[in-house]
Amino acid sequence: MALPDLIEIVPLDKPVRAEITVPGSKSITNRALILAALADGEVTLTGALWSEDTQIMVECLQKLGFEINVENDPAEFCNRTITVKGLGGKIPNGGTAEKPLELFVGNAGTAARFLSAFVCLGNGVYRLSGVARMHERPQAALFEALRELDYRVESEMGNDKLPVIISHRVTESTEKKSDSVSSVSLWQRKCNVSIEESSQFASALLLCAKVGNWKVEVVGENAEESPYVAMTLKLMEVFPKNGGTFQIEPDASSGSYFWAAKKIQAYAFPIGGDISVRHWPNSGWQVDEGFPNYLDLPQIVSRSKHLGDSILTAFILAPFSSKPVTFTDLTRIRLQESDRQEAMFKGLASTGVFPLSGVAPGVPTEGMPYFKNYVSPEDNSLLINPANPHAAEIDSHDDHRIAMCFAILGLKVPGIKIRNPACVKKTFPNFFQKLAAAPPHGLGAEIWENKNGLRIRKLSGADLFAD
Repeated sequence: MALPDLIEIVPLDKPVRAEITVPGSKSITNRALILAALADGEVTLTGALWSEDTQIMVECLQKLGFEINVENDPAEFCNRTITVKGLGGKIPNGGTAEKPLELFVGNAGTAARFLSAFVCLGNGVYRLSGVARMHERPQAALFEALRELDYRVESEMGNDKLPVIISHRVTESTEKKSDSVSSVSLWQRKCNVSIEESSQFASALLLCAKVGNWKVEVVGENAEESPYVAMTLKLMEVFPKNGGTFQIEPDASSGSYFWAAKKIQAYAFPIGGDISVRHWPNSGWQVDEGFPNYLDLPQIVSRSKHLGDSILTAFILAPFSSKPVTFTDLTRIRLQESDRQEAMFKGLASTGVFPLSGVAPGVPTEGMPYFKNYVSPEDNSLLINPANPHAAEIDSHDDHRIAMCFAILGLKVPGIKIRNPACVKKTFPNFFQKLAAAPPHGLGAEIWENKNGLRIRKLSGADLFAD
């Protein structure tokens, strides 16, 4: 059976000693899939994440004509060994103006952005579309950069968002330039790309820049200081371009939930328990590998300087801190699978934790209304005071990270219920199985199907897998 629409997490009733494995990094897996397709030869990716986002990428590459073989990974159920036959920048399949080749990207931002640049290397016409939320997410900076590179990019709604039709074109200026060289491809094309709304725009272009003969300039932020762009550049340096094997490391953002569980447990059981994540990455590629250093929260945590997606996990720890914690630079999290700032704001408020939004670090909050019941569009910070969360039903907003964050809160707070928990399939399909599995490979938490405020049945095994 599939995960029910509403589940209840039961707090741990005793200390747990566990070492958890988490699936491979989504960010690295989808970057590696693109680089493998561009390689000159066969590349085997080991420890690759197998979830909705990476399955979408594999399916799109297969539709583009790439030979891809997927095998189970005995060490982690949601990992795979994926072998890709790279074609050195060639894309076998492409559609026509009358019938573009359709690529469905769901709500996978990496697939949407990376494939938009990747298909420009082909000779056909391609149409990218996704779910409704993906059609709301920003793409304009990437599309404008691709137009600078002389590709035809036509947003169907005229708003520079998906759905979009992309094709190769040779402009008049390019044709004139080609008179002085043997081939248009020898002329390096240049573009600027802003990463103000998403660093994935720059990563998409950089992954394909060598094959496309593009010169990409990142504006608005130093590329080497942007953690996800830095990940792309480091990955490109070490990737086996002529074929070989590449190991994907565990996902640090996914691992953050279990480090948070360690801290949550310590509040309830000061002695006797210990939770860790096996093979914790230390390459420096993933900004969230530093999450264990933030279990004792500082007064200010920045999305641009300190943590990536795991900053949401830190939100859940903040009510138990001995001091107020301000989370800053949150603009980008409002443009992801959901408006994550608003989703976390509402979820916390429903538990009796009333954040203040739009408060600058260091600004005195005395005399301010303690609770604003909204997050205005310009707000990019949340201040969370110490509090005692209580039972609540949480709307996941179809966002895997919202669901997983509040599930961890439920390990301490009685009565936390998660609506649409199956959304974790996006990056961590067996997340709830890890929570419920017996130690030392899980936390041994009880998870119940809930209807009309009543526990219907205790869930275990396959009932907890999100597919």
